[in-house]
Amino acid sequence: MTTADHKPQILAFLAQFFGEHRLTDDEDIFATGFVNSLFIMQLVLFVEGEFDITVDDDDLEMANFNTVRAIDALVTRKRAAVGAAAQHS
Repeated sequence: MTTADHKPQILAFLAQFFGEHRLTDDEDIFATGFVNSLFIMQLVLFVEGEFDITVDDDDLEMANFNTVRAIDALVTRKRAAVGAAAQHS
């Protein structure tokens, strides 16, 4: 099984909020001061729509969304779970 890199799509989405600032994979998105309180909802909706996954209540932890690498890992885990469930049905 190959692991997809979701970072390009994540970075493209985040770029609209960060202007000229180039985020690194491990930079804390929320510590930069570029985002407001509505941003997290926009980010969750983007992740669900872009990657066709459902972000469950248990997934709504800051650690899953505070860096590009963390978002990518969440998407990878959720998509793998969806794929595994589809294989067993």
